[in-house]
Amino acid sequence: DLPRLDAEEEVAYIKGKMTPGTAKAAVDEKTRKPEIDFKQFDKSEIRVAEILNVEPVKGADKLLKFTLDAGDEGTRQILSGIREFYPDYQKLKGKKVMAVVNLKPRKLKGEMSEGMLLSAESLDGKKITLLEVSENLENGSLVG
Repeated sequence: DLPRLDAEEEVAYIKGKMTPGTAKAAVDEKTRKPEIDFKQFDKSEIRVAEILNVEPVKGADKLLKFTLDAGDEGTRQILSGIREFYPDYQKLKGKKVMAVVNLKPRKLKGEMSEGMLLSAESLDGKKITLLEVSENLENGSLVG
């Protein structure tokens, strides 16, 4: 007969052996932002947007200019500082991504940016990846 193990006791033992910061996906405390309540988060309007066109911004090494169909009338332009992570940026055409569409427009390098594309940054800060969604989702679908 094998001895019976107490699962809770085993988990407590394993957790006790772990030291902070040793987990592979540990989040750096310096990058954490203060907590917000649901009402603050709910003010963000995040929608599915299809990338219709993407091109570099003249005079800006880091910026790409995206023309998007986010379910609005016409198209929406968003600038994103991810050019170094997408040397083959043309391959992004036709992809569906998530965009915050209710940010106040702002001018960057003489071009208007009407929102923000959502992306993920690797824990070591060396890679940024646009968050893509299923091509089955309609442009303008609300994310939340």
